[in-house]
Amino acid sequence: MTGSHDITDLHQLEALFGPASENSLRKEVAFIHPIYRRWIEASPFAVLATSGPGGLDASPRGDPSGFAVVQDERTLLLPERRGNNRIDSLRNIVADPRVALLFLIPGVGETLRVNGRAAITVDPVFLDRLAIDGKRPQCVLVVSVEAVFFQCSKALQRSRLWSVQGRPAGVPTAGEMLQALTQGDVDAGRYDEALPARLRETLY
Repeated sequence: MTGSHDITDLHQLEALFGPASENSLRKEVAFIHPIYRRWIEASPFAVLATSGPGGLDASPRGDPSGFAVVQDERTLLLPERRGNNRIDSLRNIVADPRVALLFLIPGVGETLRVNGRAAITVDPVFLDRLAIDGKRPQCVLVVSVEAVFFQCSKALQRSRLWSVQGRPAGVPTAGEMLQALTQGDVDAGRYDEALPARLRETLY
């Protein structure tokens, strides 16, 4: 659905926002600069974005800080831990290797963006390197880096992301969402009661 107020071409878009600042352009590099390496090694969480024939996907990745290993200035290693076996991101990467990563650090307003192309490997060397408590990842994403830059803190300041404590009132639990989406086949109370133990047992 389009209307008379829609922005439909690049000229309109650029006229709306104006030119990019010099610093916003200079902060982007085509490799993992040492200052960006420090950032990645401090991050325990990232969002991985992919694209494929089935559509787009953005999904969380997390482990202790430094979970994304800087192999060299142009290569990142990202472990794929056990999950629900939907493997939406991996299906996309098989069809289209382009990926984008958004790294976050709790309490820090800036975020770090990495764009590149990923390959999926089960090389034992990589699996052993990214094992935790003796448990290997299912596979490893080898990301060939094409662009790296940081994003300013405005979005996180506006959202007050790091100031929230606990689950806000009214936000449904995992059990409540599954109960609604399965028309009651899943019992919310039982699911939520068993969830903490199940997460501990299946984390790795």
